Amino acid sequence: MLPFVSARSFILLLGCTTALCGTAYAQDATTGTTTDTETSRSSFGHSDDQHGTTVTETSRQGEDNIVVNAHLERARDALQSSTGATTYHFSRQDIETNPGGDNAPLTSVLLQAPGVAQDSYGQIHVRGDHNEVQFRLDGVALPEGMSVFGQALMTRFAHSMSLTTGALPSEYGFLQAGVIDINTKNGYSDPGGSISIYGGARDYFFPSLQYGGHKGKWDWFATADYVHNRVGIENTTPSFNAIHDLTNQYHFLGHARYTVDENTRISLTAGVSNAEYQLPNNPGQQRQFANPSYTGSTLSQNQYGNGDSNSLSEHQKEITDFGMLSLQKDMGRLSFQTSAVLRYSSLRYSPDPLGDLVYNGIAQRAARSVFSTGNQTDATWQAAKNHTVRFGYQVYVERNTSKSDSTVYTQTGEDDDGNAVYSGDTTNIHDGSGRTGWMYGLYAQDEWRPIKNLTINYGLRFDGVDEYTHSKQVSPRINIVYKPWHGGTFHAGYSRYFTPPPFELVTGTALYKYTGTSAQPANYKNSTVKAERDHYFDAGFSQTILPGWHASFDAYVKLAKNMIDEGQFGSPVILSVFNYRRGQVHGYEFSTDYTRGAFSVYGNFSWSRAIGKDVVSGEWNFDPEDLSYIKKHWVHLDHDQRWTASAGTSYTAFYRTGHPLRLSATMVYGSGLRADGATPNGASVPQYATFNLSLVQSFKDLFHVPFLKQTQVRLDVTNLFDKTYLLRDGSGIGVGAPQYGLRRTILTGIDQRF
Repeated sequence: MLPFVSARSFILLLGCTTALCGTAYAQDATTGTTTDTETSRSSFGHSDDQHGTTVTETSRQGEDNIVVNAHLERARDALQSSTGATTYHFSRQDIETNPGGDNAPLTSVLLQAPGVAQDSYGQIHVRGDHNEVQFRLDGVALPEGMSVFGQALMTRFAHSMSLTTGALPSEYGFLQAGVIDINTKNGYSDPGGSISIYGGARDYFFPSLQYGGHKGKWDWFATADYVHNRVGIENTTPSFNAIHDLTNQYHFLGHARYTVDENTRISLTAGVSNAEYQLPNNPGQQRQFANPSYTGSTLSQNQYGNGDSNSLSEHQKEITDFGMLSLQKDMGRLSFQTSAVLRYSSLRYSPDPLGDLVYNGIAQRAARSVFSTGNQTDATWQAAKNHTVRFGYQVYVERNTSKSDSTVYTQTGEDDDGNAVYSGDTTNIHDGSGRTGWMYGLYAQDEWRPIKNLTINYGLRFDGVDEYTHSKQVSPRINIVYKPWHGGTFHAGYSRYFTPPPFELVTGTALYKYTGTSAQPANYKNSTVKAERDHYFDAGFSQTILPGWHASFDAYVKLAKNMIDEGQFGSPVILSVFNYRRGQVHGYEFSTDYTRGAFSVYGNFSWSRAIGKDVVSGEWNFDPEDLSYIKKHWVHLDHDQRWTASAGTSYTAFYRTGHPLRLSATMVYGSGLRADGATPNGASVPQYATFNLSLVQSFKDLFHVPFLKQTQVRLDVTNLFDKTYLLRDGSGIGVGAPQYGLRRTILTGIDQRF
C-alpha cells in the first residue's frame, strides 16, 4: 500500500501525467539536451483549468492508482532515450493553442517545428527527407501503411507528442528522418468526456466524441470523429473552391489499461481510419490519346460522358486498422515494455473510364494493401551509477499485395515522325503481385556519465530486411552532450543509418504486358529498389537566455548511398519508390521561444539542401532524357525547399478565472518546393507565407447543470489574408497535377465537456 499523499502532492502527481512534467523528466533523462521549444510556451496553471484536474473526493479515493500510473508513465518514458538528438515537445496546451486545436490536421502542429516543410497530399518533409517519418503511439512504433492523402492518426488522439530528429540513438531504426511519438489520451490525464461540433466553409462538418475514465486498476479512453468537407485534397487551380473534391472520413482510437500492481501494466490500443476522396479536376487539359470519332460519338456520351477534364470522376479510398497489446514491467534497476503490433492498410483507386484513357492513355483500377504484424521490446538496465544500458529489438512480418485492371489503346503503327499511332480499339490488361517479407532490428547502447555535466551515449544497431531486397547492416552510433554552464548545452553526434525501402510502395509490375499499347513504358529497365545507407552528422547548442526565454541552433549533414525517394508517376495517386545512387542533405536550424504568464511567442527558421544523382531503381518511370541527365549530374530532390520558417504567439485573458479568452496566431513560410526548369527539378515554385488565427472563449458551468463542465466556443481562420500560393505546379520528378494551398477558410465550433 502506497503512503497517503496530501491534496497538494496529489495535484503535482496528477500533473506529472501531463506533457509538462513528462517533459521535465525527459529533459533530466537526456541531460537537458532536448530543445523544448514548444512545451515552454505552455501555462501549467492554465492547463489545469482547461482539463479539470482539481481534486475531488472521488479522485482522492483513487490516489494510489494515480500515483502508480504516474510512476509507470515515467518508467515508460525512460525506455526511450533521445540523448544527443534534438527533440521538440508539443504539450496539450500547445496543441490546443494551435489554430483549430484538436480539429486541425496533425501536420499543422508539426509544421511549427524547425526543419518541417509542407507538401501536397498532407505530406511533410523533415530535414530534407521525403517521407521517412516514424510514428509511435506511447513509445510503440506503428508499421508503415498505404495512406497518401490523409493522416490515419488524428490530432484528437494526442494528449501530447514530440518530434525527435538529428543523430538518433541506437534504439531508433528503419525510418529515421524524424520520430513522432504520440502520448495518447488516457483515463488519468483526460478524464471525463466531451462532445464537439466543428464546421463552416466548403461544407465542412466535423463532429467528434471522446470519453475517458478510471476505476480501481482499470483506466480507459476512446475517441471517434467524422469528417465531411470539400477540401479533401489540394485544389488543382487557384480558385476558391475546387471542382470535385468531396471527402468523407471517420476515425476511432480507443484503449484500455489494467494496472496489475504498482510495477506492472497491461494495455490494449486499437484504431480505425476510413477515408474516401474525390480527386479534384484540372480543367482545360489537352487530350493526349483522344480518338475524335469515338469520344464525340453517341456511344461514348451514353457510356462515359464527354471526357472533359472539367467533369472527370476519379475516386480513392484509404483504410487503416491497427492494434497494439503491451506489457510494461518495472523491476527497479531493470524495466521493459514488450508489445505485439499489427496493422492493415489498403488503398483503392477508381478511374474515370474514358477521361483517364484519353488524357493518360490508360484507365487503371488499382488496389494495394499491406498487412504487418510484429513485436517491439525495449528494456532499460541501470547497470551502475553512471551507466544506463538500453537494449531491445523490433521484428515485423509483412504481406504486400497489388493488383490492377487497365484499359488501354492498342498501337497500330507509327506516323512519318516516328510517333505512335493508336486505333480506337481498347484492350484490358490485368496485373497483380504479392509477396511476404520481414525486417528486423536489434540494438544495445550505454548512456555513460564519466564526469559531471558530460554524457556519452554510444551503441550498435543491427538491421536486416528480406522483402523485395535482401540486405543487412551493423550501425554504430555515438552522441556526446556537454553542459559547460547553467542553461547551456552542447551536443554532437554521428549515426549510421539503414533504411529499408517502403514495402507497401514496391510492386512487381509486369512491364511487358503493356508493350504495343498507349501505356507502353519509355524504357523497360526496372532494377530492384535497394535499402538506403547513410552517414549522419549532427551538432548544436541550446541556451536559456533569461527565465522563460530559450534559443537553440543545430546543423546536420547526411551522406547517402542508394537514397530513397518517392513520386507519383501514374494516373492513380499511388506513390512509387526509387533510389538515387548517391544523395546529400545538409542544413541548419534556429529556434527561439519566450513565455511569461499568459503570453507566449516563438519562432524558428531552417535552411536545407537535398540533392541526388543517378537513378538506379524504378528507372521505367522516368523519361530517358531525364535519366541520362541525372546519371551524370546532381539534381535537387523534388521535395527540396531551401528556406522554411514558422512562428506563433498566444495570449490568454482572464486565464485565472473560469472563463479564459485565448487569442493565438501561427505563421508558415516556404521558399517553394522544386519544379522543372532548364533541368529536372531545376526551378522552384514561388515563395509564400500564410497566417492562421484562432479565438477561443471558455465558460465554466455555463448551463448550471451538475454534469456539464466547461463549454468552449472557437473561431478559426486559416490563411487569414487569403494568399493564393502553389505547393506544386505539376512539374518535377514524380509530381502529378498542380496543387494550390488552401484559400481563406473560416470555421467555428463548440465543445461541451462533461
